[in-house]
Amino acid sequence: MVTKKDFEQGIGELARQPGTKGVMRAFTALHEAALADGELSRATKELLALAISISTQCEGCIAWHVHGALGAGATAAQVEEAVGVSILMGGGPATYYGSKALAALRENAPANGHPGTAH
Repeated sequence: MVTKKDFEQGIGELARQPGTKGVMRAFTALHEAALADGELSRATKELLALAISISTQCEGCIAWHVHGALGAGATAAQVEEAVGVSILMGGGPATYYGSKALAALRENAPANGHPGTAH
């Protein structure tokens, strides 16, 4: 399983390279604009991003958005429900990547299941 730390290292490398630095700066701005609180909360948007991450089979994205959802106030139970919706929409492959999301949840969620940041 790719961890959030692994994913951050790869993104950091892209952000340092002359050929990708500008692209990553723009992508970071897009990321923040897309996930900013609006009619949907950041937590809801992170759960949507998680569901899409599962359906597109992006392990780094799964780890990133589980951590982001918890940090934005989503509960472990909400993450689990987002995994369930992903399985509904993604079928068999989503069951495999849904299990990756649960592994990321176990790595990131506080033991009590309440929202908050974890390492």
